[in-house]
Amino acid sequence: MTSRWPDSDRACIGRFVSSLDLRNPKSRVCYQQVLHSFQDIVERHGALDQQALQAWLRELATRWATSTLLHRTRIIDRFLDHLLATGGIDHHPVKALREACHIKQCMPIWRALISRDPEQALARLRKPKPFGSVLGEAMAEHVAMMRRRGYKYTSQPERFLQFDRFLQLNPQLETEPLSVMIDQWAATKGTRNHAYERENLERIFAKILRRRDPSVPRRRPDPRPRKEVRKQWRQPHIYSPGDVRRMLDIARSYPSPRATLRPLCIYTMLLLAYCAGLRRGELARLDLGDVNPRDGTITVRQTKFFKTRILPLPDSVMNELRTYIAARRRAGASQDPHSALFWHVQGRSRYTPEMITWVLTDVIRRAGLKPLQGHDGPRVHDLRHSMVVNRILEWYRLGIQPAGSACRSSRPTSDIEISTPRWSTSPLRRICCISRTNASGPWARHASILNGRCGHEQDQSIPGTDARILLRMAR
Repeated sequence: MTSRWPDSDRACIGRFVSSLDLRNPKSRVCYQQVLHSFQDIVERHGALDQQALQAWLRELATRWATSTLLHRTRIIDRFLDHLLATGGIDHHPVKALREACHIKQCMPIWRALISRDPEQALARLRKPKPFGSVLGEAMAEHVAMMRRRGYKYTSQPERFLQFDRFLQLNPQLETEPLSVMIDQWAATKGTRNHAYERENLERIFAKILRRRDPSVPRRRPDPRPRKEVRKQWRQPHIYSPGDVRRMLDIARSYPSPRATLRPLCIYTMLLLAYCAGLRRGELARLDLGDVNPRDGTITVRQTKFFKTRILPLPDSVMNELRTYIAARRRAGASQDPHSALFWHVQGRSRYTPEMITWVLTDVIRRAGLKPLQGHDGPRVHDLRHSMVVNRILEWYRLGIQPAGSACRSSRPTSDIEISTPRWSTSPLRRICCISRTNASGPWARHASILNGRCGHEQDQSIPGTDARILLRMAR
């Protein structure tokens, strides 16, 4: 039995609904109806447990469609989270089922409870315990050690968990050597990427074994799986200044009747992605206080490798940024320096990196640079590459050598005006001519890619430089 909820005066429901930022009065009524019906069932049942959840679902299934009912379960999840955080209840039944099944989402639990056989559906949902295999302890220790060293280390644990689940589902391999375990796991899939993951797994386990026993010989890596995987990667795309101008025009006229600030917001995002070379996560993390209009700079905090940098912006870009900040203030956004710079009206919160990718990709599609569906075509991150390439080309036009001391001059790479002049030849042709000179080793692949698309002889008017400068600055 819960400690403070359910309460006789239904004050918990009133406090919870009042704490939400519900702009539509109908939403408030909907929340109250759902929560009052849920409390009725819990009071009738006498306990907040799995049986109470199933009883509520069965009763409401006679009034609502299944899709509507599952959508209403999100209200119950938020309410139970609120009660658990405020001490209204001591036990969260959905969270307990989620932890028992070792899954992160609540919706699969609700779908299982509404099915004809909830117990069997929950049994199908249950996944093996993370790092519960015979090698799980060693993998968990390695992940913890890498994170203590300051690495985020997010992608490699996913590969560890895949291998760990395979070992738990095949207990007969517990007594086999490590090489046999990896061979059996690798035999489950035959893709190029799986072969690369196998090589990566063998390399990391060799490090783990050598760390525990220094007498273990070093393992010689095999570069072939990685080379095969890299053949499937999409090649970088260099946007021309004309492409960027077309995307900027589309962003300014982006259809958004319900959120009038969105077109100017997308326009400013695109401007900073190209003129300052910001990544999508850096755009999402920008705060209002990170913009310094007096000095004409922006501060980008906690970026790749946990770095923070200050970027000077040209006057044309800074003027557009001031225009957006003024429109943002008129739209009613918070003026707290720690509030999100890119703020949307409907959610009254900051844009997520995923949403930024979606809206900018939609602009690229509307500009005709990317197919209407699928992953083929240019990416948002290619704006960062194009910023470096077009800037270096402009340096060449001005007679500046990027390989010399000019790279350390006071004028930053991000100092690209919106009105970048048109050139008689495309940036792709110019950059391939540059990269053709002195490109060797691993950089020769990038030069050969560009040269293969060019079909022109080297332009003698552009001094030669090393192609690695271009790609190092574009990362």
